[in-house]
Amino acid sequence: MNCAFASGILADFLEDEELLPTVNGRMSSEVFSFQIRNGRLNAPMNIDVANSQVEIDGGYEGIRQLALVEAKSFVADDFLVRQLYYPYRLWTGRISKKVTPVFLVYSNMIYHLYEYQFISPCDYNSLVLVKHKHYSLEPVDITLDAIINILHRAVLVPEPAIPFPQADSFERVVNLCELLNQGGKTQEDISHNYAFNPRQADYYANAARYLGLVIKDDNGEEVSFSLTAEGRRILSLRYKDRQLGLANAILCHKAFNEVLNLYLQYGQMPQRQEVVAIMKECNLYRVDAESTYYRRAATLISWVNWILGLQR
Repeated sequence: MNCAFASGILADFLEDEELLPTVNGRMSSEVFSFQIRNGRLNAPMNIDVANSQVEIDGGYEGIRQLALVEAKSFVADDFLVRQLYYPYRLWTGRISKKVTPVFLVYSNMIYHLYEYQFISPCDYNSLVLVKHKHYSLEPVDITLDAIINILHRAVLVPEPAIPFPQADSFERVVNLCELLNQGGKTQEDISHNYAFNPRQADYYANAARYLGLVIKDDNGEEVSFSLTAEGRRILSLRYKDRQLGLANAILCHKAFNEVLNLYLQYGQMPQRQEVVAIMKECNLYRVDAESTYYRRAATLISWVNWILGLQR
């Protein structure tokens, strides 16, 4: 987050060149009340808050506003609204300036910033997204020619004795590798970090193993995962080389390679049944049932779309 401030990313996103860091850390919420919808009863509930703990990752004040930033270094499908709402209520009660809730996610060398607004300050469920932007400190210009070059140069590897991936979000696979780059993690650590159940944690860890980026250690008491030398090498690269290195790790597997080739021939993604037919010719490990092929095909298509989405 300090880098996002020092580099001018926050100033650009908030359209305020006079930002200064002013508040952060833990503090008391003081006293306020709000309404929240009870999903089970489909009715509003009144909640009173008194001196609850609030933690602000970063508060940046400009001429017109105070931006309160909640920062994360992992990809998640959602977040706890409380992390934005309680700081928002605390500071709207203290100052007359506009208070702007901002959610920042840093993953795979990209800053993702989301500005939110509570339409009704006393309504917990009134949160709406105002805008969303991506930022990078490095050039991100990857062309289709660069992707085609990786495709043609990829050296196919034998299918490993590891389950074919069932992990549709490749962004999360990369983010998991970034987490492991900080040190080995247990299955429980991964589950906790991403709010996964153990099966989901296993799916994503095995997806990274399938690509040769992660190794698994089972000592009989607990299962842990860590990066391979190749995983560490790829994560040490600059943005463009890292993305193309990850694309190469995918395209070294025949099923992915052939589906991308077909996409380039057709100008669109092959139909699911055609993808499944390709998979059946690739000697995939422990994929037998037709329904399993179709579930895993969703991941294959998603990963190929991730590669194509690298184009800027």
